Amino acid sequence: MTLNLKKYIGDAAFYKMVLFITLPIMLQNALTSVVGLLDNVMVGQMGTNEMTGVSVANNLLFVYLIICFGAVSGAGIFSAQFFGKGDHKGMAAAFRMKLYICVVITLISILIFLYFGKDLISLYMHESDDQIGDVVAASKASWNYLLIMLAGLPFLGISMCYSSTVRECGVTVPPMIAGIISVLVDLVLNYLLIFGKFGFPELGVQGAAIATVISRVTDCTINVVYTHIRAGRFLFIKHAYKTFKVSVSLLKSITFKGLPLVINEGLWVLSITVASQCYSRRGISAVAALSIDSSISNVFNIFFIAMGSAVAIIVGQMLGANKIEEAKETTRKLVFTTFVICVATSLVMACCSGFFPEFYQTEPEVKSIAIKLILVHSCFIPFYGICNSAYFAIRSGGKTWLTFIFDSGIQWVLFVPIAYLLSHLTDLNVILLFACANCSDILKTLIALVFLKKIRWAQNIVESK
Repeated sequence: MTLNLKKYIGDAAFYKMVLFITLPIMLQNALTSVVGLLDNVMVGQMGTNEMTGVSVANNLLFVYLIICFGAVSGAGIFSAQFFGKGDHKGMAAAFRMKLYICVVITLISILIFLYFGKDLISLYMHESDDQIGDVVAASKASWNYLLIMLAGLPFLGISMCYSSTVRECGVTVPPMIAGIISVLVDLVLNYLLIFGKFGFPELGVQGAAIATVISRVTDCTINVVYTHIRAGRFLFIKHAYKTFKVSVSLLKSITFKGLPLVINEGLWVLSITVASQCYSRRGISAVAALSIDSSISNVFNIFFIAMGSAVAIIVGQMLGANKIEEAKETTRKLVFTTFVICVATSLVMACCSGFFPEFYQTEPEVKSIAIKLILVHSCFIPFYGICNSAYFAIRSGGKTWLTFIFDSGIQWVLFVPIAYLLSHLTDLNVILLFACANCSDILKTLIALVFLKKIRWAQNIVESK
């Protein structure tokens, strides 16, 4: 029994290393999530229509965010391993690829939202028997919010390229500081512009959008300026703009390894968007309750998200340094640590389920639905955590097609069909719909563990680059 435990539990040095990587990411994500929750509460003070409109717009923008994340992650696999190898020119080339891909995705996304934004918003707006909310007012609020938010997308994309590459160097504090400053800017400006305090105009949801755009400009500026000022520490940036070329071999490798990630993230976020649209068939009250659940669950998700980042950084660097067996052993311990943390997080979230919804100025029925959704959500956090850590581990070894199979594959084979069929063919309420659809993560967790144990995923993919 003792020998088995040693396979999953590290020593003090191991947890010190994990804490060094994850703590800044957790702090940044915690503040971001708490401020996001406060933002949601402030928007919720204006009423159910405004809260629903902002939630729908953010669902659409989430698609852009996740696709960009997938694109950056594809090149990031190489960045982390190049750093472990000590190849700073290789890192610079991977960084340039991130910029090119994000520029293309951003331009395409802006055009899609401008031309089809209203049609996409209308997919989420359904009348219901409870007579809660006004579809026309919610749609108008959503469109006004979305239009302004588009101005922040270029800054968000650039910031992701810089901050992710800095983290892949094993440095997580500067992006954390940039994130903290930007979310504080967002919080203060939200208060001033939503409610018109201290002489500022009262702009409602448009004020919330303006505040978010300014915060993203702030985050981008800090990340870019800091990276260039500390070029002696981040040697890749010295080579980043000396040429705009990327070698054909690296371009092919990043495309081959990264394309499944982009497709996977795109299909994954599309599955979430489709499921949200299915849930919205239960009316504006369901959309508003899901918005509350999402804002609150983001606060509790910070732990397994940070652990996933730790897996990507630590394991990626080990693989780049040819420490294959050590990488596999470390992954086993990281996944187990994630599971333990998520069980504790799940219990705390369940205990707090009835507390947070009371801060919203919305109908009692919406609050009641939100409380039940939070309880259901808390039950699935351990499964989310294991899947997330396994995903980043397998991805670090370049086995991106495997992550595609067990991540978005399960989403479209089980998650989406369950949500679609139950929402269209039954009268189940949104709570049971949400619970049934998310049961697919139990199977995904089992597949992820099998992949980690049975498949040769731990590889050095930059050795000959």
